[in-house]
Amino acid sequence: MLLQVRDLNVTLPDQGQRLHAVRGIDLDVAAGETLCLVGESGCGKSMTALALMQLLPRGAKLAASELRLGDLDLASLSEKKLSGIRGRRISMIFQEPMTALNPVFTIGDQLRAVYRRHTGASAGAAQARAIEMLESVGLTNAALRMRQYPHQLSGGLRQRVLIAMALMCEPEMIICDEPTTALDVTTQAQILHILKEAQVSRNMGMIFITHDLGVVARIADQVAVMYAGRIVERGPRQSVLRTPIHPYTKGLIASVPKPQGDKPGTARLASIPGNVPAFHQADARCPFLSRCALRMEACFTEPPPIRQLPSGQQVSCHLPLPAQEAQSQ
Repeated sequence: MLLQVRDLNVTLPDQGQRLHAVRGIDLDVAAGETLCLVGESGCGKSMTALALMQLLPRGAKLAASELRLGDLDLASLSEKKLSGIRGRRISMIFQEPMTALNPVFTIGDQLRAVYRRHTGASAGAAQARAIEMLESVGLTNAALRMRQYPHQLSGGLRQRVLIAMALMCEPEMIICDEPTTALDVTTQAQILHILKEAQVSRNMGMIFITHDLGVVARIADQVAVMYAGRIVERGPRQSVLRTPIHPYTKGLIASVPKPQGDKPGTARLASIPGNVPAFHQADARCPFLSRCALRMEACFTEPPPIRQLPSGQQVSCHLPLPAQEAQSQ
């Protein structure tokens, strides 16, 4: 297994208290595999990604029983050693292509700096590598782009630059934090194609963070559904999307707009009432309790059991399993 994470927890300072942003997360990603993390804004997806990169905000505390990338125990490495790993063996495409690049340096300056920092290459070799990577992500006239500043590029072009930067040193693992959210549908499709091609050619592991289930259906091998800092359901893409079990997963899928045929405007768009709560106290009960229309008496008093199903799905919920799943357990 390329990436192994066990019992990952992140707490943040918040008005004199500790906010439990990530609670007890387990993740496994193999080489060449794509794991999609899905959920509403505020569920802890980006914080999980930052924890894996160990780029957490000031005052944040990380704890994990295991945090391993290949042969490396990431939790035991010093900051100096971690800085040599980030961008080299594990890379991240950050949210918001409009702001993720440094506005006072040219595209070429930023790409060359990454390559030289991790490989010790000459300026000429770094220049050639940067142009090669820009061309590989679909930028025409790459030599000209190298001399431009981020504000001179569109959002789609900036996203391509960020992908090129993340791939400069051919990492084993790449984390993509909603890299297509601000892009139009055509550009989104192009970006997804570039990422998938890069993954296949390099046999990279990939964690893809998104709230777009259409993207999940297109690229995921495994899906993990996060809510309030926890994973409430996980499993193979087809199993989770076709036969969701947790009420939150069902709510997310029901919220996706569907074509209405000859009678547009006749169907109501489903929604999940309420908001993601902020957890300042560690609570073993189901985090979806306050918003779940199917809650039971046990939900108020006991932690939800974690059940492994023959389909490969794992769900954390008190509700009875579907008949076919219950019979096969």
